[in-house]
Amino acid sequence: MFIMLSMKSIIIAASGNGSNFEAIVKKFEEWELPVSIEFLFSDNRDAFALKRAKKLGIKSIVIDYRETGDSRVFNNKLANLLCDASPSLIVLAGYMRIIPDFIVDKFDKRIINIHPSLLPAFPGTHAIEKAYKKGVKFTGITIHYVDKGVDTGPIIQQKCIKIKSGESLKDLERRIHRIEHLTYPAVLRDILFKGKNKY
Repeated sequence: MFIMLSMKSIIIAASGNGSNFEAIVKKFEEWELPVSIEFLFSDNRDAFALKRAKKLGIKSIVIDYRETGDSRVFNNKLANLLCDASPSLIVLAGYMRIIPDFIVDKFDKRIINIHPSLLPAFPGTHAIEKAYKKGVKFTGITIHYVDKGVDTGPIIQQKCIKIKSGESLKDLERRIHRIEHLTYPAVLRDILFKGKNKY
């Protein structure tokens, strides 16, 4: 029996390299999902993610935080942009700014983030490096809803890997990123089309 899936819209936000952004776009295309990626948003005019968006034919919008010079101005511009688009999901893919509370309230359970550690361990920036230097035996990734804390929102899914003896930080980073690129698109697909809020 063929089931017609309704069209969904997402916005992806990235501040830097954008490899997760590209992985999501390519997987959604491969799966032929009825998803409209409205645009890539970045707070950084120099983000490499913008070059990826151009190559992939995805519209990009930049509100460079350094140019606004005021967090209230920046956050209000961002809020207006998101409200005008009214996406099914807002997907953070290496987005490095904290989402303000009033945007979290407006898009409750519609903002998703991926973090390169097994939260609640190693929240915030440089999580892979922190885990590596701490000498833990296991690390991984966490996909979670965004709440008003920093990497504290309800967990949707985690993937765990063992840190290999003698493994370099760069090798660990590569393994983490490979897991991210496989897992994040699949979780987003399930949230959009299977109504799964918990795993």
